[in-house]
Amino acid sequence: MIGKAHPRIVITGTDTGIGKTVLSAALAHALGASYWKPVQSGLDEETDSETVQRLGRLPSNRILPETYRLATPASPHLSAAIDGMELDPDMLNPPPVASPLVIEGAGGLLVPLTRRTVFADVFARWRYPAILCARTALGTINHTLLSLEAMRRRDIPLLGLVFIGDEQPDSQSIIADLGNVRSLGRLPKLDPLTADGLHAGFQKWIDLSTIKKGLASC
Repeated sequence: MIGKAHPRIVITGTDTGIGKTVLSAALAHALGASYWKPVQSGLDEETDSETVQRLGRLPSNRILPETYRLATPASPHLSAAIDGMELDPDMLNPPPVASPLVIEGAGGLLVPLTRRTVFADVFARWRYPAILCARTALGTINHTLLSLEAMRRRDIPLLGLVFIGDEQPDSQSIIADLGNVRSLGRLPKLDPLTADGLHAGFQKWIDLSTIKKGLASC
């Protein structure tokens, strides 16, 4: 479990491209935290660490180097195979830092790291509190409830759920009810996506006080 002085929090999602990186940037900024992406798949465009540094306005010393940097934007197990290597999940251990640490997983919870291990298995080993990101688009009820079941089956501590996208009141409420999970708010898609707009939106729509209380109690 996390130490009280320097809490660690995992940002995961029901899917890839869901907005985890954007939320990670805003949360790292709000908590005065460092950021770590253990596995980066795809190097041709701006990496997630670079995006978080830019949007979160974090100094370079609060962006921790990835354990694995893979060239192909694909599932980590496949990207590693294309690069001629195999990932070792036991090598994924959060670096010690003298600050809170936001850790972002790759893709969704059940994205394979190897043909035997998914990212959720690593989260279960760490036992850090996690926030699950969920789209508000069609299909979110099924995807989110299945993701919640996967987390609970592995005893991954669940801090709460953040919705990302346009407001869908019925979907959001039934997921919270059936999933027995706390909603921490909804971050709408921001266009244009700027650092100023992100931090203002995070402050307005996300329940940071509940996040801090959850971290303090772990």
